[in-house]
Amino acid sequence: MQRDEALSILKKYVKDEKLVKHCIATAAIMREVAEELGENADKWELIGILHDIDYEVVEGDMQKHGPTGYEILKEHGVDEEIAEVVKRHNHTLFGDYEKPVEIALQAADSVSGLIIACALVKGGKITDVTPKTVKKKFKEKSFAAGCDRDRIRQAERLGFELPKFYEIAIRGLVKVKDELGLH
Repeated sequence: MQRDEALSILKKYVKDEKLVKHCIATAAIMREVAEELGENADKWELIGILHDIDYEVVEGDMQKHGPTGYEILKEHGVDEEIAEVVKRHNHTLFGDYEKPVEIALQAADSVSGLIIACALVKGGKITDVTPKTVKKKFKEKSFAAGCDRDRIRQAERLGFELPKFYEIAIRGLVKVKDELGLH
């Protein structure tokens, strides 16, 4: 499966443009983390794109989110490994992540919102966001309050100090800034 095909499938099920952008952002971070770890960047990017495919279908029901996504992906013939990570990414149903791809998805899913919020404070300029900016805002629990700091800290389990993880994540987001409506 190619990136364009994954985006096409995502957009069949996700109509909210903000959620589509969240998936693109998560995917960009997943790609960069995979490259840093010597993992399959294409596969990790697809997982990021598809991870919330079922969110609107299940109307935010966290008891169904993930497993429903798995079923959708299997109907579309998506690789089992990708579908399984999507199924298990809902940390309210699953946990105790051991696979690097699952740990990375937890961290990328949450840090994407934190970094984009930092960019918005800077007038939408993702290129003005630095690891220092993110580190400062990370400490402000009221800033981007929906971004789970504990899930972001999962990046440390992959061997990244948080400033290095922020650097990797920012680099990924800069690459897709136009798709995200940032500059």
